[in-house]
Amino acid sequence: MTTTAQHLQSTTTLRNDVKMPWLGLGVFQVEEGDTLIEAIKSAIKFGYRSIDTAAVYGNEQGVGQAIREAIAETGIDRSELFITSKVWNADLGYEETLAAFDVTMEKLGLDYLDLYLIHWPKAGKYKAAWRALETLYKQGRLKAIGVSNFHVHHLEDVMADAEIIPMVDQVEYHPHLSQLALREFCAANGIQLEAWSPLKQGQLLNEPTIAKLADKYGKSVSQIIIRWDLQNGVVTIPKSVKPHRIAENGSVFDFALSDEDMALLNSLNRDERVGPDPDNFNF
Repeated sequence: MTTTAQHLQSTTTLRNDVKMPWLGLGVFQVEEGDTLIEAIKSAIKFGYRSIDTAAVYGNEQGVGQAIREAIAETGIDRSELFITSKVWNADLGYEETLAAFDVTMEKLGLDYLDLYLIHWPKAGKYKAAWRALETLYKQGRLKAIGVSNFHVHHLEDVMADAEIIPMVDQVEYHPHLSQLALREFCAANGIQLEAWSPLKQGQLLNEPTIAKLADKYGKSVSQIIIRWDLQNGVVTIPKSVKPHRIAENGSVFDFALSDEDMALLNSLNRDERVGPDPDNFNF
């Protein structure tokens, strides 16, 4: 099984022809401050072009500062970067989401966002929020719009009367939660699946089967999992603040997993989550 991801700047093409990097840096639970800024700058200097944040992470201001500093220090153009943020549950609704987006943009200090996601499918709220995302997209303030943590039935609900079909669905995805039905639905409908918590918040680092594959390929467990993501056609955003780990996570383009080993990793699925089930998360 192969992937179009050949290097760290390789992209997948979303349904509206926007190019989205296959691999990015997530900054979940990274507090504002020097650690956050240095992690993002380290990632960009290493070659990452995608940074994923969210309003609820409380670090959009630092992300924006890091992006500006990285641009100044490396000379790369803003257009080369792919920046994602998400609207939180408390701000779902048409007017509320429009207002929340303005706050996000003020904190980031950016003229536009590459991808904006509805963070969770809060019952009774997400369809109005989706209309807001469609408005922002048509205004040119967003290059792409999507959702996060949406099951198939949530996607079907949005798509039933949406003007624009979601371009991305970012979900918990790792060998213990391979979400095959969702992946097949997204593929059939031109929705790019994206993985958060690809290492199951570190719980997979001691998985014996993956450890054996790491030994076989001369790679780390995290590299094996990230490569599995890519070969399954899933964009992934591993989180780290350590420059050596950021570099390691980005060094997955010099090997390929065999079909047999992909099947072995696929067989590890337990439908087991480390985060909440979207059907039962209404905060």
